[in-house]
Amino acid sequence: MANNTTRNDKIPTIIGSSEAIKRIHGLIKKASNSVSTVLIGGESGTGKELVAKAIHYSSNRTDKPFVAVNCGAIPTELLESELFGHERGAFTGAITSRIGRFELANKGTIFFDEIGEMRPMLQIKLLRVLQERAFERIGGTKTITVDVRVIAATNRNLEDEIKAGRFREDLFYRFNVIPINIPPLRERTEDIPILCSYFIEKHTKRLRRDPISITDEVLRIFTSYRWSGNVRELENTIERLLVLKDDDVVTPYDLPERMTGTKIFNMPDTAGDSTNPFVGSIDLESALKEYEKRLILYALELNNRVKSRTAKHLNINRTTLIVKMKRLGIM
Repeated sequence: MANNTTRNDKIPTIIGSSEAIKRIHGLIKKASNSVSTVLIGGESGTGKELVAKAIHYSSNRTDKPFVAVNCGAIPTELLESELFGHERGAFTGAITSRIGRFELANKGTIFFDEIGEMRPMLQIKLLRVLQERAFERIGGTKTITVDVRVIAATNRNLEDEIKAGRFREDLFYRFNVIPINIPPLRERTEDIPILCSYFIEKHTKRLRRDPISITDEVLRIFTSYRWSGNVRELENTIERLLVLKDDDVVTPYDLPERMTGTKIFNMPDTAGDSTNPFVGSIDLESALKEYEKRLILYALELNNRVKSRTAKHLNINRTTLIVKMKRLGIM
């Protein structure tokens, strides 16, 4: 998932044409027309905050604050003060009064990222705010009332966290009025080409370099790769290619080993490199055998280890491929 905003339009554009993205577009539209709490689920890097912003900026609160709170990044002992603020002298170091994120978000939206990281004691206080829209600053006695839209996100399964005693069931149901689950990139691979095009255009302008083109072979690797970091990992990959590539065509040789599944056999750049295996005498038969083995392993990874497709990719018949695999110890 990626975003694109213009000066006159704060609503992020959710990039993708898959059925999953179309469904998310529909949920964003419905959620933006209500004030109900939203719980966004999905792995890290799928674009949960982007969806939260799309809901906020599509609503009638668009000109009001959008305040994000990363519950996993703020130390536990500081999170309560961050949320509710504190009065002067409330604790050691509180030399002045400070308003919290809830007050900053008044009339707008407060977004709790990684809500599953919040400790249970603070969950109790948060539950009260969701119920009453009121709280006191730490060390204060004055009740402060706020009008906020609440959106939360998590990469954890909160129902499992409830069973483990780490998350309150009543708080879960307060958040889970409108659930939106973002699938990982590996489950919507049809969005990868358009995402690649978007990130190439985005970073080409920023890096002030010529655009690059992605070959069909590289796209096949991208669609079979797991993308544990999801869209964020894809964007980082495209940016790295733009920085490191001298020419404008990306081939499998430009990709990291974790994507191709094996090291690609490369000839040495210089004959004087003492660490290069080509320096000195060469056993040609062994070298060719090693190259053939790596090439077949590489082709197998490209084709999800389907032998008929791999054989076609290598321009040999399936029987020949199987004989070679047995001879090379790949079976």
